[in-house]
Amino acid sequence: MTTSPALVAVDWGTTSFRLWLLSRDGTVLAEHRSQEGMSEVAARGFETVLKDHLQTLSVPSDLPVVICGMAGSRQGWVEAGYIDTPADVTTIGASATVVPDTARQIIIIPGLAVRSESEPDVMRGEETQLLGAHLEMPGGERYCMPGTHSKWVSMNGPTVTGFETFMTGELFSALSGKTILTHSTDGEGKVDANDPAFLTGVRDGWARPEKTTHHLFSIRAGQLLYNHPADENRARLSGLLIGAEFAGARVRGDEQIGLVASGALQRLYQAALLACGVKVRNLDADVAVRRGLMESWQRFATTSGDRTHP
Repeated sequence: MTTSPALVAVDWGTTSFRLWLLSRDGTVLAEHRSQEGMSEVAARGFETVLKDHLQTLSVPSDLPVVICGMAGSRQGWVEAGYIDTPADVTTIGASATVVPDTARQIIIIPGLAVRSESEPDVMRGEETQLLGAHLEMPGGERYCMPGTHSKWVSMNGPTVTGFETFMTGELFSALSGKTILTHSTDGEGKVDANDPAFLTGVRDGWARPEKTTHHLFSIRAGQLLYNHPADENRARLSGLLIGAEFAGARVRGDEQIGLVASGALQRLYQAALLACGVKVRNLDADVAVRRGLMESWQRFATTSGDRTHP
C-alpha cells in the first residue's frame, strides 16, 4: 500500500462540497468538507473555492483533480453534458470534460440522462456513485440513492438501463419550513429512524400514496386537535414523503435493493425499507463515490494517453 498522494477526488453537489486526497490504491490520505455547494460559490467562483481547499490540505501543485456533481451543470463551473441511458457507467471517465485554463489538470464527469418526452430525467454525481457501487457491490439490479433529489436506478451489470428522481428531500424542507406545517413541525429538525410516527408514515405513504396530500394536512389537524408534538409531526412528515417515494418507485416487499447512502439518510431509508419488507444491501455513499472517481480518472487517463498519474 502506498501513502503518496496521487489524485484529488471531489464530489461537488448543490449544497455540499467533499474533497479527498487519495493515494494510487485509493487510500484516503486527507479530506475536507464544507457547505460550499454550487448554490454558495457563485460570488467567489469555483476555481477560487477549490484552490482554498487544496491549499488548506497542502496538496502538491501537480496532482490532477477529478470532479463529479453539480460543478458540471449548466449553472456550474464547466458544463459536462450528459450520456444517454442505457449507459455503461464504467465508461463515464472517457467522456469527462477538461476544465480549460487551469494550472493543474481538472476534469469533470458527465451526468446521465433519460431522454423521454413524457418523463425526462437527469442525474449528476450519482452516476459516479453507481460506478463505485457496481465495483464494490457487484450483482445489484436496483439501487436507492437518497438525497435532496432521491434516485432509483435499474442496472444490468455495469449498464444503467433507467432511473427516476424523486424530490423527497426538497419537499420535506419546503413543507416543514415554508408551509402551514411549519407551525406543527418547528422547521426541519432531525428525525429518529426508530420513531413509530416515522415508520407509520412510511407505511401509509407507501400503501396509500393517493391520500398523501390529505395525510399532510392531517399533521396540522393532529397538532391542533390532539397536541401532537413537533418531533412526532416531523417524523410522520418524513415518513409519508419517503413512503410516497417508495410507491412511485414501485417498491415491492419481496425484493432486494442496494442502498447507497450515509449518515442520517442511510438510517432513515434502511429503517423505511425494512419496514416495507425489503432486503437491504448497504454501501456507504462516500466509499462508492471515491471508488467511482478513482476509476473514472483511470479510464480518462488511459483514454487520453496520460499515464503520469493513476
